[in-house]
Amino acid sequence: MARIGFVGLGNMGGPMARNLLKAGHDVTGFDLSAGALAAFAAAGGTRAGSAAEATVGAGFVITMLPAGRHVRDAWLGVGGQGGGMAAAAGPEAILIDCSTIDVATAREVAAAAGRPMLDAPVSGGTMGAEGATLTFMVGGPDDAYAAATPILSAMGRSIVHCGGAGAGQAAKACNNMMLAANMIVTAEAFVLAEKLGLTHQALFDVASKSSGQSWALTSYCPVPGPVPASPANRDYKPGFATALMAKDLGLAQDAAATAGAVTPLGVEALALYRRFLEAGNGDVDFSGIIGMLRGMTER
Repeated sequence: MARIGFVGLGNMGGPMARNLLKAGHDVTGFDLSAGALAAFAAAGGTRAGSAAEATVGAGFVITMLPAGRHVRDAWLGVGGQGGGMAAAAGPEAILIDCSTIDVATAREVAAAAGRPMLDAPVSGGTMGAEGATLTFMVGGPDDAYAAATPILSAMGRSIVHCGGAGAGQAAKACNNMMLAANMIVTAEAFVLAEKLGLTHQALFDVASKSSGQSWALTSYCPVPGPVPASPANRDYKPGFATALMAKDLGLAQDAAATAGAVTPLGVEALALYRRFLEAGNGDVDFSGIIGMLRGMTER
């Protein structure tokens, strides 16, 4: 059993922390939301009065926060001026950030933390968080990764060491750019099938067993029916919200600009998801973009 501090108990962090509790770990948590903190306590967690307090006595400290600025402020103090969680944690604690942020900030925070730190963003959405089936993409030192693997395994099914600091965030940016473009073209195919008089099930039965097969199709099909667990069967309740996909695509384009990579499909995917987001669909699952595609008439 490990003592774990967990900061950020929202839609993803909450179920992740609960899975640590189910695995028998002693978890102290903090969140700015009183409701999130109360739900964590009801599951058997120990409330902390602040982020810094959550680190006290912890062998592992985990954050799941919205954006890079929140991660920097939490770990390094507001504006990176010190006094944050990295300073409050014990000298032997392993620091783990599971947020999805830009590569540059991940590397900056790891360099300034003064102790082993891992960037470990996740894939799998809220369903993966609830079911402890997340994929962790991890960047950071080998020894810290080895020590943290049993902790991450209580929250996920696949733990992949991608390289040094920032490598986890780099993998997440690439993965979600692929996912977004794949979902768009999968949804386009179903819209075309509808216009050609082909049923959803017929297209699914063919594509799922041939060269059109993909995770977006077989695990997250954007139309109701063929995959009962997909958000399409719950009126596109996320899942993985469009606002988060648009954020991740923006991070991928920031990384592409920094690296000098040309990603035309990534650019187009970001433009389409921003259009869907700006139409008021931020809380709709990202597979719900099929509704917008049905209504598009320009070529």
